[in-house]
Amino acid sequence: MLEVRNLHARIGEKEILKGINLTIKDGETHAIMGPNGSGKSTLSAVLVGNPVYEVTEGEVIFNGKDLLAMKPEDRAHEGLFLSFQYPIEIPGVPMSQFLKAAVNEKRKYQGLPELKANEFLKLMREKQKIVQLDNKLANRSVNEGFSGGEKKRNEIFQMAMLEPTLSILDETDSGLDVDAMRIVAEGVNMLKTPETSCIVITHYDRLLDMIRPDVVHVLYQGRIVKTAGPELAQEIQEKGYDWIKSSLASDAPSIDEGSR
Repeated sequence: MLEVRNLHARIGEKEILKGINLTIKDGETHAIMGPNGSGKSTLSAVLVGNPVYEVTEGEVIFNGKDLLAMKPEDRAHEGLFLSFQYPIEIPGVPMSQFLKAAVNEKRKYQGLPELKANEFLKLMREKQKIVQLDNKLANRSVNEGFSGGEKKRNEIFQMAMLEPTLSILDETDSGLDVDAMRIVAEGVNMLKTPETSCIVITHYDRLLDMIRPDVVHVLYQGRIVKTAGPELAQEIQEKGYDWIKSSLASDAPSIDEGSR
């Protein structure tokens, strides 16, 4: 599904990504962990096409197509979705209108007819149940007046409506209490299929206890320096990142083995 090869990216004169290699197959969930400033959010921003970042080297193939050659909106229409760490409010834009426009734009890109009003409302009601989103919230302006947990649930609701093939969750667990995290994780798990994949970016293993990853990567100083199974997240939680930093010199073959 996704093949990232020797990806380098910078903002201004500062290089942040320094040769990312990553392969994600259909149906896989990958977790990316790492200390602050390692490049985790930059990677997600580059994948979805944030123009603040400049790709200086490498390539990204998404479902057989050159992702870096696509406009950000086309990347979304092709099936890429990003759940933001800090979802923004859009006052005056009802959630229902926002989502209807997004869903129908994607259908138009795919050569499908727009959903009729009754078809869209039926779809919306079905997807609301996945993240236990109240009707009152679904009909308010996008994220306006929402709590942190409600904003995160709303992100997963949008994901459910758009049905992406690859979802990127950028620290979705940030600021969530246990109940809100459970609801978000259950929504993500319910949406998983053999044809869809997910990247979970997080600092902690508590979310990964609920969204069980197939592969865990550690991103450090702009490179993937360690890749292993779900047990790696627990090891990081117990030891922190210092043990990885100190082991890099003696464990050189593990650097950049971030592909499967």
